[in-house]
Amino acid sequence: MPDISAPNLAARPLAGRYALVTGATRGIGQATALALAEAGAHVIAIGRTSGALEELDDAIVQLGSTATLVPLDLKDSPAIDRLGGAIYERFGRLDIFIGNAGVLGPMTPLAQVEPKEWDDALAVNLTANWRLVRSLDPLLRVSTAGRAVLISSGAAHKARAFWGTYAITKAGLEMLARTWANEVANISNLRVNVLNPGPTRTRMRAKAFPGEDPDTLPAPEDIAAAIVGLCLPDFDETGKLYDFPSRTLKAFPVPA
Repeated sequence: MPDISAPNLAARPLAGRYALVTGATRGIGQATALALAEAGAHVIAIGRTSGALEELDDAIVQLGSTATLVPLDLKDSPAIDRLGGAIYERFGRLDIFIGNAGVLGPMTPLAQVEPKEWDDALAVNLTANWRLVRSLDPLLRVSTAGRAVLISSGAAHKARAFWGTYAITKAGLEMLARTWANEVANISNLRVNVLNPGPTRTRMRAKAFPGEDPDTLPAPEDIAAAIVGLCLPDFDETGKLYDFPSRTLKAFPVPA
């Protein structure tokens, strides 16, 4: 198995490939978009803010690559449904899908979560990714080496008090990925995996742990390097969880 924690980006192993990244304007998503571009991919960047997307585009051009900017709120389900058709008309296929966008949601007892807060977290963390699977699956199957990586969290395997909304949506996301991986494993070149970044120096982490020193945490760029490794054409594993803190690729834990 190739070393997915530190791929040789200078060799541009993703040249000529098309990679879609959600939540591409900050944090892990931004770092991943830049790492994919550095590896040679054309990046289809999804984000809510046009200005931030344009700044990302400037950075990608400086790396010698190109991007397509898609201002999109992932709660806009009809727009996600149209996305696949638009990509097909322009590029004819998709090689890489990074499902990174997510929200923390309310940090409160489940009995006190407001319905709108629940619905918003479910819409972004889980439903949007299901919609993206529906929209992008045919395009990824056309690729000679389609790769999908969905970004989860260690919270998906814990029942920590007050984290219920986030943890439940991430647990659902992992099951979505595992099911999708099994459905396509024997009928296409598409490989679907999940990455748990662990504690990372992001805005979301700072919101959840306001007293934590961010300098003690890995940077988003460290996570991005591992994500690129999961997207390489010669990475053939599927239906697995890459746990970044331990740098291991493993089968999903089975509940006791």
